[in-house]
Amino acid sequence: MFDLWGISLPAFPVAIATAILAALVITAVAALIFRLIGRRREWARVLVQRVRVPFRIVVLVGALWLAVGGYLETSDQVDQIVGFTFRALFIAAATWLVCALLYYGEAIAATHYRVDVRDNRVARRVRTQLRMLRRIGVVIIIVCAIGTVLLSIPGAATVGASLFASAGLLSVVAGLAAQSTLANIFAGMQLAFNNALRVDDVVIVEGEWGKIEEITLTYIVVHIWDDRRMVLPSTYFTTTPFQNWTRHNSELLGQIDFDLDWRVNPAAMREELNHIVENTDLWDRRAVVLQVTDAVGGFVRVRVLVTAQDAPTLFDLRCLVRENLIDWVNAENPEALPLSRVEVRQEAEATPKRPSGRARKPERQVIEPVGLFSGDESGKERAQQFTESIAVQDWEDAPDSLPAPR
Repeated sequence: MFDLWGISLPAFPVAIATAILAALVITAVAALIFRLIGRRREWARVLVQRVRVPFRIVVLVGALWLAVGGYLETSDQVDQIVGFTFRALFIAAATWLVCALLYYGEAIAATHYRVDVRDNRVARRVRTQLRMLRRIGVVIIIVCAIGTVLLSIPGAATVGASLFASAGLLSVVAGLAAQSTLANIFAGMQLAFNNALRVDDVVIVEGEWGKIEEITLTYIVVHIWDDRRMVLPSTYFTTTPFQNWTRHNSELLGQIDFDLDWRVNPAAMREELNHIVENTDLWDRRAVVLQVTDAVGGFVRVRVLVTAQDAPTLFDLRCLVRENLIDWVNAENPEALPLSRVEVRQEAEATPKRPSGRARKPERQVIEPVGLFSGDESGKERAQQFTESIAVQDWEDAPDSLPAPR
């Protein structure tokens, strides 16, 4: 019995009430301290948000376990069950708290690497690795917690040893059945740490253009441009070729093709192209080129190359250039519209004699527009990137009798 102000009370309920009151006081004091710190420090506010609930549960279960532990007799089977229950609850609450601390650590580390900026390749790589490490850590902690709970059961070690000794064949079968799952897990870890794929990377998979939305241990979610989600196993990206448009940077070069009549005016069309890109913020001012790449089959293939800072901007820029150039051809150069010609010839009655001499026409000046790999310094630099390695390889394969290049 417990005497309070002359009133006799049972000791066990008083111990329970005292434990609950102590847990409330501890959590309230801790919350007050971190909230005061959180007014000036961001890390304290994030910590309160992440671990508030699991911390309260850990303190409450621990206080109740201490209060009840003084009344447990180790020889009584009921007391052993109660003690095991509190032990399991405390381990589960502590596991929750440690996992919440892992989430908190990931959130704090991610604040130093922003992804809402233009050049965010390093930030996306670090965030992908942090997320993978957090998930691996959570799995390890949960497995350790389950093992701790099982080992705390009286006689569990003996039962487990006999169980593992008699399940050798079953473990082999289970390992063969889980081979694909293990392959996906190792593939997910490989992708997270070899920098081949990161969250928010723009990729082309299965003919679809999308962005990497989530990377897990077993599968990867691709956010398709029309808001569909494509879920692929991690082994897909380690065994199947795919396009990564943001492997080193997000800048891209896109093309727009036109099939026009031979009477098109490429010089005037080039001037209109320059006027279009100069008056839009979608162009990143790296390269703009108009070239006649083909002239067969009755049509002239005009190819326009433009650059943009990322894939979505490039798509809008290509649509803008295509629409404005179509409007220009209809308004300013309608004779360049593609036509299908049919020529009908009749045999002449008499063939006129060819004159002995003809006046020579003045030579037409050759137009030398700026090309993608020539014409200006940026074009020459692009050409040098593709020719330096080839020249070195050609010289390495040349006979020894040839003189060295100067």
